[in-house]
Amino acid sequence: MCSLVPRVLQLNLLRNPKCLTYNVLKRLNSSQTTSGFNFELTSEQKSLQELAQKFAKEEIIPRAAHYDQTGDFPWDLVKQAQEVGLRNLGVPSQYGGAGLPLFDTCLISESLNYGCTGIQSAINSTGLAQAPVILFGNEDQKRQYLGRMTGSEALCAAYCTTEPGAGSDVASITSKAVQNKDGDYVLNGQKMWITNGGVANWYFVLARTNPDPKAPPSKAFTGLIVEANSAGVVPGRKEDMLG
Repeated sequence: MCSLVPRVLQLNLLRNPKCLTYNVLKRLNSSQTTSGFNFELTSEQKSLQELAQKFAKEEIIPRAAHYDQTGDFPWDLVKQAQEVGLRNLGVPSQYGGAGLPLFDTCLISESLNYGCTGIQSAINSTGLAQAPVILFGNEDQKRQYLGRMTGSEALCAAYCTTEPGAGSDVASITSKAVQNKDGDYVLNGQKMWITNGGVANWYFVLARTNPDPKAPPSKAFTGLIVEANSAGVVPGRKEDMLG
């Protein structure tokens, strides 16, 4: 696995993050429903799979060892992947994305993982931060934060949930966002093991906004869109990963 995950992202006194409230218990993977599933690939799906496999074999594999040894972020591969249409897979077409359903994005991710799981994460983990914006963001947020990702410049976003004391246990998140008298949100806390955290252009941050400790998770948290250049954002060290 390539060394691509910074250890800690500190968030202190961030003012004016864009607020995105949503029920954390709702599914984030897909807004589509289906009564059945056909695992036979269409010609378009086969073409996408072949494109990703070709990219993994010809571009990722020859350079994977280099990035594993140096720990550098693979910007060249991220840019190449964007140029050939292997990024922003779930972003709707009206915002410049591919607008692919979840199964198609899985086909592409699986094929890229064949080359290097770490580099695949660098290329497409941005989709984790994009998903709640796609599902629950307002039109202005979608145009600004999804449209930005699909332009000519290859950018990354990061999904910030995990904390030093709360990994998969989302209900134990301690990062807090408090709205002040001016209507701004002041965000305090730490996030840990944030994929692409050190290179992200913006962050989706889950924080507690309900001061009641007995509040159910569905009413305790708010999703915040935070610009990476906001005052108080301090990326921590990049961890030297095993493998």
